Amino acid sequence: MPDNASTTPSPAPDVTRRRLLGAAALGGLGGLGIAAATGAGPAWAAARGRRVPVTEQRERAVVVGTGFGGGVTALRLAQAGVGTLVLERGLRWPTGPNATTFPRVANIDRRSAWLSGGSPVPGLPGTWEPYTGLIEVLKEQGMTINCGAGVGGGSLMYHGMTLQPTEEYFAASMPVAAGDYAELDRWAYPTVARMLKITTVPDDVIATDPYRSSRLFWDVAPQAGLDRFKVPLPIDWSFVRGELDGRYTPTYTTSDVVFGVNNGGKHSIDVTYLAAAQATGRVRVATLHVVRDVSLDAQKRWVLHVDRINTDGVVQEQKRIIADAVFLNAGSPGTTRLMVKARAKGLIPGLPDAIGTQWGNNGDRIFAWVQMNGDPGTRQGGPACVGGRDPGSAIPYTIIHAGSPLPPPQGTKMMTVVGFGIVKAAGTWAYDASADDARLTWPSSGDAELQALIRDRVDEIARVGGGQMVDTNAQEASTWHALGGVPMGGAVDRFGRMLGQRGLYVLDGARIPGSTGACNPSMTIAALAEHSMAAIVRQDVGRVF
Repeated sequence: MPDNASTTPSPAPDVTRRRLLGAAALGGLGGLGIAAATGAGPAWAAARGRRVPVTEQRERAVVVGTGFGGGVTALRLAQAGVGTLVLERGLRWPTGPNATTFPRVANIDRRSAWLSGGSPVPGLPGTWEPYTGLIEVLKEQGMTINCGAGVGGGSLMYHGMTLQPTEEYFAASMPVAAGDYAELDRWAYPTVARMLKITTVPDDVIATDPYRSSRLFWDVAPQAGLDRFKVPLPIDWSFVRGELDGRYTPTYTTSDVVFGVNNGGKHSIDVTYLAAAQATGRVRVATLHVVRDVSLDAQKRWVLHVDRINTDGVVQEQKRIIADAVFLNAGSPGTTRLMVKARAKGLIPGLPDAIGTQWGNNGDRIFAWVQMNGDPGTRQGGPACVGGRDPGSAIPYTIIHAGSPLPPPQGTKMMTVVGFGIVKAAGTWAYDASADDARLTWPSSGDAELQALIRDRVDEIARVGGGQMVDTNAQEASTWHALGGVPMGGAVDRFGRMLGQRGLYVLDGARIPGSTGACNPSMTIAALAEHSMAAIVRQDVGRVF
């Protein structure tokens, strides 16, 4: 690496700082593992003075949400012979070489945001008419949560980090399920790896010019005390090579993957688990269906109160969907909000007191590494393909390099560094009657000790590699990895069955209390869903529903 260390830059003007932070925040979309099919009746959902039809339909099983938990659930129900309706609030986003399905970072538009009139990314401005776009931003007390929307959930726009925690770290995050780790390791995690076709970045790809920033991090990481590793990713690298050869418009090779990969080649849930489920002929996916409430009727049947909307968010039809079994996979915020509402409003008698508790942010923190020694380039390849772990830390954490999809401000060298780890599941959700919704309170003490460790380590990276680390979350803590709210042990059993209920299941990140063993959550959510569905198919199908 060239030894041309530069001095620490003087404070940038506000406009430059916003651009820098926006670029880093985009680069930090390293593992969005959540989806949602829910809402709580905001103004955009009103029928705007029109009368809309009210209909009723009967289903055997309904899955709410199409992310990692929902995709696994739908496929295993179908293979068990169960006709299943899958509800998704967002749209289907088909891709292919040189597609224009997803918005580009350089010209962000309404497709980026879920029914919001502005950009979901700080520092990246944009205003437009609301649309059923890809990312919903929840501004909560002490934490901002970013949620995915669309068929495939968060798998559409996450970088793809598919990490399995060690047994020790898994148990530290999820003690209720600790005894299941041997089975998860033996077949559930490998099943997910096979379904998503995970690989690591090939040597010929990382040796190319767009991956200079990855190589820079790779060289510096061990000097800063990290055990480096290549990140397993659900990527067909032939598409990356096609970009390098000039056959496809750059997407991977510019890290322009944060709103989805236009060129295809990413094994997201919509083209793996859900595609396999629909191929059985037993699964129907209904898009633009927003679940407002879940209740139990006098006949002990599950009733989902659903708005079918158009892409402007206007209600076209109100549905009562009656089901024998409901599988909630709307992501931690979506599933938790539904259950907190149901408990507060008495829609489901006897829901556990633990609903709304043990929420966490997986320890997310995003830094912009600026003015380092060496040149990371302005065209930085992705997805996030290299990282490091601290073998001696008292609290486990992981640090990942992610390329920036935006050129840094003129004269600035920059790349993104993302940290996450095990946190206290200290967040709580409470019902807000005025909004008919649930709201989160997150105390900064929940991850304070972890963040101090991550801060020390990224500063060490800058010490040995030059430049400085800018904490993009210093003024507003945020997460792409929401977990908990309907925790195992307190609200559901270790297979996701709601305690005290029959035929109600939670198989997404809402049941994981706060963090997933110093890994991003996607692989563990899917592996737990595989493990749970094996038991549910064996024990509940034909008996409970």
